[in-house]
Amino acid sequence: MKISKVYVPVVLFAVLVLGILLGTILDFPNKPNSLSSKDKIDRLLQVIGNEYVDSVATDTLVDKAISQLLQQLDPHSVYINASEMTQVSEELSGNFVGIGISFMMLKDTVTVTKTLDGGPALAAGLKAGDKILFEGKNKLYGRKLATDSLFKYLKGEPNSEVRLKVFRKSQNKILNFQFKRQQVHISSIEAEVLLPNRTAYIKISKFAEDTAAEFSAALKKLLRQGATSLIIDLRGNGGGYMEQAVSIADELLQKDLLIVYTKAKDGKKESSIAKSGGLFEKGKLSVLIDEYSASASEIIAGAIQDNDRGTIIGRRSFGKGLVQREIGFEDGSAVRLTIARYYTPTGRSIQGPYSKGTEAYYESFEDRLSNGELFVKDSIKLSKLEKFKTPKGKIVYGGGGIVPDVFVALDSNLDKERLLLLLQSPIPGNFLFEKWDGFKYDRSKITALPVNERFVTDFITYANENGFELKTDASDRARIGTYLQAEKIRLLQGDTAYWQFILPQIPMIQAAGISN
Repeated sequence: MKISKVYVPVVLFAVLVLGILLGTILDFPNKPNSLSSKDKIDRLLQVIGNEYVDSVATDTLVDKAISQLLQQLDPHSVYINASEMTQVSEELSGNFVGIGISFMMLKDTVTVTKTLDGGPALAAGLKAGDKILFEGKNKLYGRKLATDSLFKYLKGEPNSEVRLKVFRKSQNKILNFQFKRQQVHISSIEAEVLLPNRTAYIKISKFAEDTAAEFSAALKKLLRQGATSLIIDLRGNGGGYMEQAVSIADELLQKDLLIVYTKAKDGKKESSIAKSGGLFEKGKLSVLIDEYSASASEIIAGAIQDNDRGTIIGRRSFGKGLVQREIGFEDGSAVRLTIARYYTPTGRSIQGPYSKGTEAYYESFEDRLSNGELFVKDSIKLSKLEKFKTPKGKIVYGGGGIVPDVFVALDSNLDKERLLLLLQSPIPGNFLFEKWDGFKYDRSKITALPVNERFVTDFITYANENGFELKTDASDRARIGTYLQAEKIRLLQGDTAYWQFILPQIPMIQAAGISN
């Protein structure tokens, strides 16, 4: 039978496809077996490594596969590769091995902004304002180096030798330093000061391994100075070790009060109960939170609120009520897997919904800005949250962070909020370093430094030249002057005096009853 010419291309294409399929089957060495899910992955990686036509890094494939797998669970079950794990571990331990300085890139030069207490740099004689020219034979000036890339020159193994060539403008000299890298501790307590009205103020930046001990030491010191009330500042604190938060809450609550409890997959419940002998079981207590306060921060805020122990001030917290366990691997990487939910004493979970995926979960944070919640308390959609009652009958809410007792709004003019963030950053200090480089060591110059209108104008010019594009009115210029005056006080009298001057200017502190 003749085949019509019309069908010839179709037949040839069918034969070609069949040939490809047959070739694929014939080239596969073994008949497929019934494999478990784990065996499938192992088998696939083995075949890719042995037979895939192009070279491929299977370790990278595994990293990506694990990350994709965990994304199907919840937003807080994550994979951390080995290179990132070192930095994460340092954050949570509060320790790192290095020379012990804070620094910034001032134009094209590494400039020391602070030598850390107990660090080898301080012991060797380095000072704020020193410009590091060389680390060994490595040139660190005149180059556009990213801050992260500098860590490999300054950090290292314990007792490894470091040689620095430093220019000190106040002496107009190049100085040589030789010492050994050591373990340096970074405290979780960012500030501990006694404010007016005999109020102790303690700002906790994270919950690391020693945070509870550091908090206790700070509180004891302030109580000895005569403190009778306490403000704990958890703004911007994204959490850390749960047990550290429990220990701090234990210092604030009377015996037998529930702090927090967890429930695992099997329904097993574990409760943390306050013991006797807490440092501050009585007395006025305020806890400051904002939209960046999460996890361990929310455990403290929830325990204080649910036990009617103190006042929560600020804006609704982030809403992370999941507990992770770290599972380490031999290559130094780790998985942090969610193994339980935690609940505040009234029984509320403050975890926000994540059924729509990780991206939507984190985008919901932006919704708070667009729906006005950060500016007006009534914009919080409380009707969608679960209601609970404290022992004294106060209504509290679950299902999406800690709703404060006293709301403190962001300024609806976001330009003013951006200015405030700028003034609370290292930028004002950088401005002083750059404009009056080296004057830190001449107290007479700093004392005589006028914080006047011209000084404020110079700062605005400096900020605009560095890409901040400030648009200011009279109230903004007054605020800039206040923060520049605070930096002057820091240079003359230290961090404690700085905090004592600037904190009463901050709205949340004022809401706690503190003002100049």
